[in-house]
Amino acid sequence: MRKHILFFTLILALTMTPVQNAQAANPWAAVIKAAIKKVVRAVDLMIQRRQNKVIRLQNAQKAIENTMAKLQLDDITEWVKKQRDLYKKYYEELKKVKAVIAYYFKIKQIADKNSRLVDEYKRFWGLISDDKHFTAQERNYIFQVYVGILENSAKNIDLLKMIVESLTMQMTDAKRLELIDNAADKTDQLYSDLTRFNQENAMLSISRSKNQQEVDVVKKLYGIN
Repeated sequence: MRKHILFFTLILALTMTPVQNAQAANPWAAVIKAAIKKVVRAVDLMIQRRQNKVIRLQNAQKAIENTMAKLQLDDITEWVKKQRDLYKKYYEELKKVKAVIAYYFKIKQIADKNSRLVDEYKRFWGLISDDKHFTAQERNYIFQVYVGILENSAKNIDLLKMIVESLTMQMTDAKRLELIDNAADKTDQLYSDLTRFNQENAMLSISRSKNQQEVDVVKKLYGIN
């Protein structure tokens, strides 16, 4: 609820001056960053717990195998019958835990990319806000585009939080994988859109430079070779 209130506040800020816009944008980015950190912390903790569980299961599996190696041939058949279900349980649980860990790492990768997206927005918005090659009206339009991208990034983080919570609840692997792939695809598209938009604005600034010296300065400013 707080994020939605903040978003509508930022929309109202589109009518403000560029300086006011810059001040309004930073809290929005901070909200996303804070949400990303919470997701990453939760994922890191769950990965650690699952990895500890893997170690325990592997130790149990090894203990069973060692016991089998020590038994006499005549004893093995009867013992295996008794332990077959237990061994199967360990194996299936180990397989599930390893699958969950793989999910966690994928979620963390998506969260990290959303974090890089916010960093890129902040860097370019800081440059564009001070770039005299853009009018106040153009900067307001650019800001609107950034707000749209950030809002969708926030939705992705909400989706990641839901996926993390689903890992402790009943959900099919197919459905969980579908949600993860959906979040990954949306994040990739947002990052691509942001990169392309930033590149277009940088090239526009270069095209408005008055001489080669100014072109070189703008290229260096935006990191263009």
